[in-house]
Amino acid sequence: MTLELARPIIIDCDPGHDDAIAILLALANPERLRVLGITTVGGNQVLEKITDNALKLLSFVDADIPVAMGAKGPLLGKLVTGAEAHGESGMDGPVLPPSKFRPVRQGAVEFMVERIRSSDRPVTLVPIGPLTNVAMLLAAYPDVKEKIERISLMGGGLAYGNVTAAAEFNIYVDPEAARIVFESGIPIAMSGLDVTDKAMIYEEEIAELKRRGKVSVMVGELLDFYSIYSRKLGFDGSSLHDPCAVAWLLQPELFESKAYCVTVETKGERTRGMTVADMRRKPGDAPNAHVLLDVDRDAFIRLLFDALERLDRQAALRPAEGE
Repeated sequence: MTLELARPIIIDCDPGHDDAIAILLALANPERLRVLGITTVGGNQVLEKITDNALKLLSFVDADIPVAMGAKGPLLGKLVTGAEAHGESGMDGPVLPPSKFRPVRQGAVEFMVERIRSSDRPVTLVPIGPLTNVAMLLAAYPDVKEKIERISLMGGGLAYGNVTAAAEFNIYVDPEAARIVFESGIPIAMSGLDVTDKAMIYEEEIAELKRRGKVSVMVGELLDFYSIYSRKLGFDGSSLHDPCAVAWLLQPELFESKAYCVTVETKGERTRGMTVADMRRKPGDAPNAHVLLDVDRDAFIRLLFDALERLDRQAALRPAEGE
């Protein structure tokens, strides 16, 4: 596939350890994914911190991709962050140098509108944080729906949650926004906990990353910190949640999925933020999402390692700062 035929995408995110890895996976595959820009949303940490993380990451791999800042918090209520998992900076672990890039002046919604309308092909949105920015986009500019090919998101879970027994973090932070997105009529691929907790990377694989090149070592350091919280939850490894939404675009054959009508609970005392799939023999409504349910973990890890190896080679060819 030539660069001209690569699928145009916008990544909406809240970096975030797994967000960072998802971004790197996309950047390493320019022949298949053309990253038009990155938009940020308050989630794993406050907006200023996670935007700085995105800019530092792009600077680290010398990727001059526009970054637009979005919503600081959910449509209703106050922001709940993921600091327990992601640390004070939102991306604790490696110490990245200050970024040489700055955010664009446009806000996230205006940036997305401009990029979608000016694209020569329908754009795929890849939201891997709370869905506030995407909901605001669809509410304010409903005409752009016809130029959005699909939404490949990380969020939700049919069997269980991780913030509460019922709700996954990204949906829990802004269930009202999630409901708008799931009811938008745009084709959705949902990478929820059903599949992302199977996309596990283990300690020996993290150790292997730290024996490789510059970018792989940095990812290994990210996962060293991120694994601390995973172990608290009882996992042997670390779930690579957000990279699933990108990996599905690159190699959908790695995943098993099923079409369901998915709705988002916004009012339940114990179920707020729950994603509910209609699994009845005769569903009341037509499916609105392909829900990813399983993954070839070994092939998924190979895809990630291959991507990081490409970025390592690129980093090795760049002159050192000041040369």
